[in-house]
Amino acid sequence: PGQRSARLGQADAESSAATASVVAARLRVAGTVREVAAEVALQRAEMTAAEAQSRELDVLAKDVERRVAAGEMARADALAANAERLAAATSLAQAKQRLQATELQWKALTGMTTLPMLSTAPGAAPVVHPALHSAALNVEAARRRVDAVRASRRDAPELLLRARQEVATGEPNTNGIGIAVRIPFGTASRNEPLLAVALSDLEVAEATERELRQQLEAETAAARSADESAHQQLADESARAKLLRERAALIEKSFKAGETALPEMLRALTAAAQSEASLARQQALLSQATLRLHQALGVMP
Repeated sequence: PGQRSARLGQADAESSAATASVVAARLRVAGTVREVAAEVALQRAEMTAAEAQSRELDVLAKDVERRVAAGEMARADALAANAERLAAATSLAQAKQRLQATELQWKALTGMTTLPMLSTAPGAAPVVHPALHSAALNVEAARRRVDAVRASRRDAPELLLRARQEVATGEPNTNGIGIAVRIPFGTASRNEPLLAVALSDLEVAEATERELRQQLEAETAAARSADESAHQQLADESARAKLLRERAALIEKSFKAGETALPEMLRALTAAAQSEASLARQQALLSQATLRLHQALGVMP
């Protein structure tokens, strides 16, 4: 008695757990896609900054060459400017190579050649994290298995039907029907191992749920802190880049007027370019931090 309903409950619980595990698996795949997409965006920001620095130093090197030809500057200044230009060109080539590698990784992962815009706008977080929901349903399925084992203390009864027909020459035919019922008895040697396995599965499922809950809480707190820090760092880096660019513009005017030496001009341009590269990098890192926060909260892209 109760065996049928217990087994139906077990089947329903396992079906729900399987569905939830699919949703949790989709979120894990989304996390991998988010990480690679954020890395591509970061490398694109690095390459854009390297291109800007290379263009600036190329223009400067040409200007110095012109002034050397006019006798306004020494040949050593032209050599220094060209050396900086070549260093920037090398950095640009390296940035392009890193970008190509991450884009190939993106294509291998998704089969796409273009990078979609991953929204960093605040999304509606689910009431329960999909992974935690899946773990909770696994616990419920394990409980249902325990209930099913307890309701099945013995194997199901069996009804046997036998038909018999004998044909003999010169004798009347003999026909017979036999009915038998087999009722197995539940024994400790049968029941205890099955119950022990079911209880062990339940303990493992409960422990997994507890550990996952603690892990998700820690990941969410860390991701939220990183997101807040990335916002602050972006604001600071934006102000710094603006100041250094204004300083480079002033020194450039002084350099063209012949009031500033080339080394100081190169240092100012390098500092401004590096700060702008850091700003672009920080913007990409902010997007990455926000995407990681969404992942920790269980928000699907």
